[in-house]
Amino acid sequence: MPKLSEAETRRFLEEPGLLMDIATLDSDGWPAVCPIWYLFEEGTIWFTPRKHSEWLANIRRDSRVALCIDEMALPYRKVILQGHARVVHEIGQDDLWRDRYRQIAKRYLTVEAADQYVDITDDQPRALCAVALTDAEVKTWRMPASDEKYQGVWAKRYWTKTAKAARDAPDNIAPAQ
Repeated sequence: MPKLSEAETRRFLEEPGLLMDIATLDSDGWPAVCPIWYLFEEGTIWFTPRKHSEWLANIRRDSRVALCIDEMALPYRKVILQGHARVVHEIGQDDLWRDRYRQIAKRYLTVEAADQYVDITDDQPRALCAVALTDAEVKTWRMPASDEKYQGVWAKRYWTKTAKAARDAPDNIAPAQ
């Protein structure tokens, strides 16, 4: 199963425009998933829940999170983390980290629009949360490149003994046209 190298993982996480799904545990123990903006900097994924965000309340109650960043086009790269989110700056301390908030917004908007967005929402307090890659279980995946075996699409644990793909699959995968 093709995995991303450390450098490929870093470059992927730094690509603008990718949303991150954060999964937290609600008060009843059910998974709660929300797509959010994020920033990857200093080996850490940074994100900013608003004061009344349900997923911030969930993090405060149980810091365990799962994060998923993936793409909708080939090579279908994905990075999945399981770890503990920490609240780095509490609600009301926004001025201490507003520049990081601007950096997050600039991943999704033009510089001008990001500055305007931050300026018109700076009266809505946020917390700054983080998950460091070194403190999390990180899994990566991508489709095999055209010179890699088709059988490498799945981890071996997924194949049954009689899998047709193990026997009949092409030597490699043709890229989509």
